[in-house]
Amino acid sequence: MYALADCNNFFVSCERVFRPELNGRPVIVLSNNDGCAIARSNEAKALGIGMGAPMFKIRDIVERHNVAVFSGNHSLYGDMSRRVRMTLKEFVPHVEVYSIDEAFLDLSGMEGVDFDALAKQISRRCLKNTGIPVSVGIAPTRTLAKIASKLCKQYPKLQGGCYMHRQKDVEKVLRRFPIEDVWGIGRRMVARLHERGIVTAYDYTTLPDSLVRHMFGITGLRTWRELRGEPCIDISATTDVRQSISNTRSFTHEITDREQLTEQIANFAAMTAEKLRHQGSLCGELHVFARTNRFRDEQQYISSTVITFPEPTNSSRQIIAAAAEAAREIFVAGYGYKKAGVTALKIIPQEGLARSLFDDGQERERDERLTRAIDEISDRIGQGSVRFGVQGSGRVLSSHEYRSPCYTTRWEDIPTVKIK
Repeated sequence: MYALADCNNFFVSCERVFRPELNGRPVIVLSNNDGCAIARSNEAKALGIGMGAPMFKIRDIVERHNVAVFSGNHSLYGDMSRRVRMTLKEFVPHVEVYSIDEAFLDLSGMEGVDFDALAKQISRRCLKNTGIPVSVGIAPTRTLAKIASKLCKQYPKLQGGCYMHRQKDVEKVLRRFPIEDVWGIGRRMVARLHERGIVTAYDYTTLPDSLVRHMFGITGLRTWRELRGEPCIDISATTDVRQSISNTRSFTHEITDREQLTEQIANFAAMTAEKLRHQGSLCGELHVFARTNRFRDEQQYISSTVITFPEPTNSSRQIIAAAAEAAREIFVAGYGYKKAGVTALKIIPQEGLARSLFDDGQERERDERLTRAIDEISDRIGQGSVRFGVQGSGRVLSSHEYRSPCYTTRWEDIPTVKIK
């Protein structure tokens, strides 16, 4: 058996933990630079605010219906995600993290357990420990577990936990479950399936396996088997290891000073290195760019460069140094830079890397010790607690007009309680 723990409207729920008066009120969370809605409460969805809706297009709805608006506070969300995972680990020894708001639990070897009661217990414990509502679906496969977790959101009477295992119950659910909502079924697959009259998950399971393999390959066949109750997707298939990692921002104002641009790009590089380490990867190249304001009716300028590392790395020191040097090279005086960014390329797994014949290992070991120390301090005190000198204050000049405090990761933002 497998469980999927899925945090409900996660970014919105994180904001509501510290602002309980927002319960029942429409709430949205915006993307970088406050551009688009990337999370919506159920009340906001009911108003017709779609996922990815640009803020300038929904401003009238926001003002008319008193929608609470927040800039993305990813330090807060990351820490709350960690707290949810810690709670999940109270029930099982190994938690397979799928995304910031979802995790799989392997329940094999837990024979004789009342899984329906367990699902509800996990949901209650997560809410009690973190304040985050979590839907827990348990089923014989990961794909069915994801469907079971969705049922929890649709039917409050399930009390946050759904154990779906009997064949007749599974078939009943799949007959009503839209094919486009099945995990692993992409938009292109949906279009081809609709052409054949396949509109539900159950319809998909009735196709011959040979046809599924012919149309969608081994990936589509795995989903077909999982829907039929055969577990065949492992954690390597559920974890998306990105082949490029980017950190880009539009600035609140145009930057005309070379050192200020270098400082911003160094901060983007620090974020990129951290993301590489988080997914256990190294990069062989780094792309750095800066550009002027394309919305101004004046001469435009964009410049970029690619740095190739002697050996693949995820060292903050190496990546920040390379990005800072590149920033100074691409800067041209006389222009106002409105956007810049850093992208890690040629990404490979960290494990099993063959080192150069001339690598004595000493510098690499120093880098690894430094990196571990930075990560450990950041985990305890908060992201950006330790910075390299070239990063300056560590503040990124992007628009976060509606940013909430970092309640759990910054000392000065810890909520205070006043007792009269």
